[in-house]
Amino acid sequence: MGDKPTIAISHLGCEKNRIDTEHMLGMLVEAGYSVDTNEELADYVIVNTCSFIEAARSESVRTLVELAEANKKIVITGCMAQHFQGQLLEELPEAVAVVGTGDYHKIVDVIERVEEGERVKEISLEPTYIADETTPRYRTTTEGVAYLRVAEGCDYRCAFCIIPHLRGNQRSRTIESIVAEAKQLAAQGVQEIILISQITTNYGIDIYGKPKLAELLLALGKVDIPWIRMHYAYPTGLTPEVIEAIKQTSNVLPYLDLPLQHSHPEVLRAMNRPWQGRVNDSIIERIKEVLPESVLRTTFIVGFPGETDEHFEHLMQFVQRHEFDHVGVFTFSQEEGTAAYNLPNQLPQSVMDKRRNALMELQQPISLRKNKQEIGKFVDVLIEQENPETGELVGRCGRFSPEVDGLVYARGQARLGSIVSVQIQDADVYDLYGQIVNN
Repeated sequence: MGDKPTIAISHLGCEKNRIDTEHMLGMLVEAGYSVDTNEELADYVIVNTCSFIEAARSESVRTLVELAEANKKIVITGCMAQHFQGQLLEELPEAVAVVGTGDYHKIVDVIERVEEGERVKEISLEPTYIADETTPRYRTTTEGVAYLRVAEGCDYRCAFCIIPHLRGNQRSRTIESIVAEAKQLAAQGVQEIILISQITTNYGIDIYGKPKLAELLLALGKVDIPWIRMHYAYPTGLTPEVIEAIKQTSNVLPYLDLPLQHSHPEVLRAMNRPWQGRVNDSIIERIKEVLPESVLRTTFIVGFPGETDEHFEHLMQFVQRHEFDHVGVFTFSQEEGTAAYNLPNQLPQSVMDKRRNALMELQQPISLRKNKQEIGKFVDVLIEQENPETGELVGRCGRFSPEVDGLVYARGQARLGSIVSVQIQDADVYDLYGQIVNN
């Protein structure tokens, strides 16, 4: 047996995809492969793709084409492999394997088969796999933060979304398995764990027969981790029990990412989210009442087929009224294989762009005001990087989630991956600025 080939992984897509990348890295390293970030030196490049919307596919395709032009042997994994399957092997002669979203744990076997000259298509029709705390993993995030997947897949069928088709139905891990992994991460010095799944508020329904997020949070409250953050909380799943569990568990940040998508009941019905309908106002008010410290992020889709000026005005007023801390706005993307693809009254991109800009413009002064309220306060900040030119440290406070929210720029001394107190001295629409307070 000769030397094993070197392998690089090019990662595209969401944090759920990132965990798959980390497991593939872990398995390859454990099997004795040398894994390099440098694509130029590697024999194989694994491209973990995203296929959520057109823009993400274009980026994935661009990456594949560039690597093909550099004569790399390409292994295509992730959502685009699941989406287009054999088609990618036909169109890209440089692709030596395609691996589905439920098959990445077979990566070592795939590489061995490719080494023997086989072109491999390893794609389960219905993805059912989910890794657990025993699956090797090599983390790629900064030392202080780690993602922890509590479930994979989704049982909802929203009209604009292709995820269930790409990732399968919901499958949750047990509370014991998640707590075991949280303890491993704590032992590695992780300061912040981010719980992710498609819909974290539906956690456990498939294995326990009912949602178990409240119980999960209380169990994680006993793990020695300073911050636990949840991603994607559907408003209907924020039951009094869940809100109470957040309130009682000191290390669970009162940060709620509510992907509301719209406010108008007619648009929500068209989106096939009628269960969300009229609950928004009352739930947001209840969260603010029970968790006055809560930080609310949400995302909206503008330009869904049939969205009228009146529907959009309803959304504008909704955003004005609730004063979210962070708002993301996406224009509707017409995706083949979703119910919304064939809907009448598709809107021109120019109208969608105008609406997105109007909503973002409305939100900016709200975000600015929220950030300015932090001036003068002492806040805990997880230090993640150092600007080598200025010596300034960069991190995040509990109000900010990685990649999507702002940053805290801090002057002073601190170890990377540690949480320190920072006195906030200035703020703009996205970021905060301050001085580290050394006790």
